[in-house]
Amino acid sequence: MADPQSKVQSKPPIVAVVGHVDHGKTALLDYIRKTNIVDKEVGGITQSIGAYEVKHEGKKITFIDTPGHEAFTKMRAHGTSTADMAILVIAADESVKQQTRESLEILRATKTPFVVAITKIDKSGADIEKVKKDLMGEEVFLEGAGGNVSWQAVSPKTGQGIKELLDLILLMGEVAGLTCDPKADARGFVIESQKDSRRGIVVHLVLKDGTLRQGDVVRTLTASGKVKILEDFLGQPVEELKPSAPASVVGFEEFPEAGEEFVVGDGKLQVKTEKDKYHPTVQPPSEAQAEKLKILLKADTNGSLHALQDLLGDEVEIIGASAGDITDNDVRLARSTGSVIAGFMVETKKATRSLAEAQGVKVFNSSIIYELLDLIKEFKHRKKEEFAGGELKVLAVFGSTSSKRTIGGKVLRGIIKGGMAVGVEREGEIVGKGRIKSVQINKEDIREAGLDSECGLVIETTTEIKEGDLIKTQT
Repeated sequence: MADPQSKVQSKPPIVAVVGHVDHGKTALLDYIRKTNIVDKEVGGITQSIGAYEVKHEGKKITFIDTPGHEAFTKMRAHGTSTADMAILVIAADESVKQQTRESLEILRATKTPFVVAITKIDKSGADIEKVKKDLMGEEVFLEGAGGNVSWQAVSPKTGQGIKELLDLILLMGEVAGLTCDPKADARGFVIESQKDSRRGIVVHLVLKDGTLRQGDVVRTLTASGKVKILEDFLGQPVEELKPSAPASVVGFEEFPEAGEEFVVGDGKLQVKTEKDKYHPTVQPPSEAQAEKLKILLKADTNGSLHALQDLLGDEVEIIGASAGDITDNDVRLARSTGSVIAGFMVETKKATRSLAEAQGVKVFNSSIIYELLDLIKEFKHRKKEEFAGGELKVLAVFGSTSSKRTIGGKVLRGIIKGGMAVGVEREGEIVGKGRIKSVQINKEDIREAGLDSECGLVIETTTEIKEGDLIKTQT
């Protein structure tokens, strides 16, 4: 319940920094914060939303740095909808690009006021006039060019124009009349959530109104929890935080969705339904998905998972998706479903990697999202080619009956799986035919064996099979 003696006062602006990939958003924030975040961002691209608090002329400003890569459309939208205003960053040497237009669409849809920061003005090829002209083509008219949208040319390398940009932000905040009530029940938005192996679910929030305290019960549409640990944006423990402050909270029992509103106290929220919940569970495949590449997704945060799922779309069958490191159970699930594992910004212990190798499970892991996507695309391409036929070299013959042969071998090309019709090739000639009854690795049945896998086969055939023979699938 809010304090009856509540008092409305002005609050610091919350500013989203948006724009095209590699146009200098994080470099701009880096200069403002006098830190070195860019070097810490793998690949030089912000891959999760970060919220930071700075001071300019004695006044606080909260910045939300949103991802620029194409995969993070939803996360950019979440960051923008949380903000009071935005900085649209455009590189002077590249002008308006794909994510610039997308950012403009989001800003318009959320009715978020913004200023334009033209960056990289010290690079060869920088053309500020072209940026202005291109923005006119997007129906954005800058001050001095027939419009009223404020803009500032800046250089994060030298600091040129950054003071003036911050002055613009504070002026916009004053004109907007941003207010809050520190005595009200806390209310704000979820920026991101992730799984910490030691502490459990960690939720990053931005407080819009009220005061958030340790011990408060926080609720969203899809999750709730008691604030057991409250930290500021620097990771320092605090007892309470005031409006516009970024925070990290430990104590949620479930993952809240990025972009959701949170409340403390009696604020009403829609009761969540099964449809609302995010389920990191196994989904049964449909017939239409039968021949698609099956993937088990793992990522550091829910936002990253959703971004990957959106970008992969219907091109693959996602068997499961969850936040956290890759575990032995993930490997077992992947093996039983014939899936590969794709991990983003997560770890795989040595024992788990060994288990994956032993069970023939492919694991792709990267801390750069576009590299991970490229690995998946390359593997899909190889798999498509492999479906044209598989080939295994016989390394050992373990036994035979009148109608079956048990052999061991290595897959030289394509895939080998149960039910396939095969030919037995010796010295360039097909000497017999048969059908694969089962495929095993380490005496455990598997659905299929991929390239370079060593496996055992039971083949239904009356043909004698010898070491050195090639088992070729028939198309």
